[in-house]
Parts: sequence; structure tokens; C-alpha cells
Amino acid sequence: MDEEIEIPPFFLCPISLEIMKDPVIVSTGITYDRDSIEKWLFSSKKNLCPVTKLDITDADLTPNHTLRRLIQSWCTLNASYGVERIPTPRPPICKAEIEKLLRDSASSHQNQVKCLKRLRQIVSENATNKRCLEAAGVPEFLANIVSNDSENGLGSFTDEALNLLYHLETSEAVLKNLLNNKKGNDIVKSLTKIMQRGIYESRVYATLLLKNILEVADPMQIMTLKPEVFTEVVEILDDRISRKATKAAMHILVNICPWGRNRHKAVEAGVISVIIELLMDESFSSDRRGPEMAMVVLDLLCQCAEGRAEFLKHGAAIAVVCKKILRVSQTASDRAVRVLLSVGKYCATPALLNEMLQLGVVSKLCLVLQVSCGGKTKEKAKELLKLHARVWKDSPCLPRNMVLAYPC
Repeated sequence: MDEEIEIPPFFLCPISLEIMKDPVIVSTGITYDRDSIEKWLFSSKKNLCPVTKLDITDADLTPNHTLRRLIQSWCTLNASYGVERIPTPRPPICKAEIEKLLRDSASSHQNQVKCLKRLRQIVSENATNKRCLEAAGVPEFLANIVSNDSENGLGSFTDEALNLLYHLETSEAVLKNLLNNKKGNDIVKSLTKIMQRGIYESRVYATLLLKNILEVADPMQIMTLKPEVFTEVVEILDDRISRKATKAAMHILVNICPWGRNRHKAVEAGVISVIIELLMDESFSSDRRGPEMAMVVLDLLCQCAEGRAEFLKHGAAIAVVCKKILRVSQTASDRAVRVLLSVGKYCATPALLNEMLQLGVVSKLCLVLQVSCGGKTKEKAKELLKLHARVWKDSPCLPRNMVLAYPC
């Protein structure tokens, strides 16, 4: 609008505070812009009306045609002030149409192709269609295609179904349903196979979907994950097929490594050496979230003997972890100090302690004590310095009170 003009307050959506383009009424009697309220309901865990805080008992949104016509008339009358007319919105896709589309797809290969093509078109139109697709059972339909194709050989159907399933941005409740499917279609197993054998794009989408699904899994489901899951996640990290896939794979490890024997499965899959190599890659370290998650995983794995042994097998491990202290973030520094404490406490040998001294670990730990750093990080650094003060007493960086405590 070229000039300031007073907009009637009831033309504004209570969520976006902008003029409504497609006003709809929810079951509580409040009118919202369709796009805003559907995004609210889609992302919210509880279907609460933003204004009244009451439950929205009916998912159907009733178009407020009267208000829309008033808004359109007002826009036309104020066109000279630069107000653009709101076009009449297209009617949203209905659940019955989607259900018929899914039923017809079972009759022939050609109809299935048409179905997937139409679903892609519907998904790409707007965010409001996604809720309707979810209610019509489209995520389950796509998951069945993915599961069946992964068993019988991957094909174009798998790639298309994966693409659609990811872009549907499925709700937490539906993701749990996919995970708990009683029909024998193991979605985790299917995604793992695609991560192993799929084309580039499918491997990326399978990794992103696996991350989303495992985030809603219960502890028992996470603890019983097969070793193949860890192997393929490591392959995704090692291949570095995309920044998104790498970040998703790291998220998966952060989520699943704390549970049960998953630390041992991760170590056996070769996670530690791959993460150290990633930390040596400047492009990976350009975004602080990547190194933070990497340090969290290393900390978790170094809490078991097998993890510490694998960590020390890598010639650059100590140097790489030491370098990240005070250079990425408080979280990364804390986890890096914890990693060094784990190996320094349980794997100390004269050779290792000398290596830590030569690589600047002692000076970096002393610096942690001097700068503005988290209290727990300082405690861990002090614990490691005290533990080996007798060996490191000749270091000029070591605080005098520690040297005096261990004169011999």
C-alpha cells in the first residue's frame, strides 16, 4: 500500500495479523486465514484455538464467504491507495477425492503412476493440502510403496514415494503410526536398505526420514535397532552425499547412541574414525552445529572401553579434539574436554600423556581455566590436569599450585 490506510481489525488474521486471503471459521467460532490456522494446527501437538485456547473439536474448516467478499470489496474501494484485490481462493482438495485416488491406484501400474504424479502436484500447491493428505492416509500409502519396493527391488516408484513422504512434513502422530505398523512393513528396515542401495536423492530422503522417525521412537525401539542401521548411517557420513544428509545422520547418532548397547554397535560400525575425519574437513566445521553434534557423539562413545580404544587408534584424534576447544562453541568445548578426560583417565600411558603434552592439550586445558567458560567444563579440565600434574609438572602452563602439590 502506497499510503497509510486504516484496515478494519476484523479483516486481520489473529495469527499473522495480516489481511486474510481465505478466511475460515474453526469449531470455536473464531475466523482465521486458512494458511495460518492450518500451519498452526499442523505444527501444534494440541489442536487448541490460538484465541480462545479451547479444543478445536472438528478438523474441518468452514469458509467464511461473507467476510471474504467484504474484504474483496474493501480492497476494490481502496485500490487508489495501492491496495491489491484479494483473488477468490481455489477450493481446497477434499479427503474423498484423495481416498478415491488411492483406491484407483491399486487397479493398474499406469494408475499408480498417475496417482503419484497427482499427489506430487497436490503437495506442491500449498501447505494447506498436506493436512488433508495426512487425514486420507497418504503417508501410510507411500510407506507401503517404499517398504514393498525395498523388498522387491528399488525402482522409480520408491524414489517418487520417498520424495513425497518427506515433503509431506508428516505429523508426529503419523510418524509413530508408521513406526508401529502391525502389517509387517518395517519402515526402519526399508529406509536402511534404501540408504544402502538407493540413488543419490533417495539416500538423502531416506536419511532425513529415518531421522524424523527415530525422533518419535520409544526407548525400547531405539535400543533394539539392528547393526545395519549404524552401518548405513556411517556410510552416509563417510560418503558426504549432501550437507543435509550429513547433518541428519549426525542427529540420528546423537539420538540413538545413549541407549542400551548402541554405543558398542556404533563403535563396531566405525563411527569414531569417520567423525574424526569429518572434523578435519573445514567445510564440515564451517557450521558450528556439525562439530557440536560430532563432539557429543565422541563423548558418548568414549564412555565405553571399545570407544576409547578406537578413538586412540586414530593418529589425529587427540589433536583434532584439542583444536576444537574454545574455537566452536561452549557445547563443543565442554564435550571435547570430556572426551580428553575419558581417555586421560582410563587409558593413560606415558606415551599418551607425552603426546597430549606435545599436542598442546595441557596448555589448552590451562587456558580453559583462565577464560570465561562453563563451570562444569572448568571442573573437568582441572580434574584432568590434577590427575597428571606429576607427569606434566614441567609444562610452563601448569598452574603453580598444582606443581607444588606434586613436587616429585
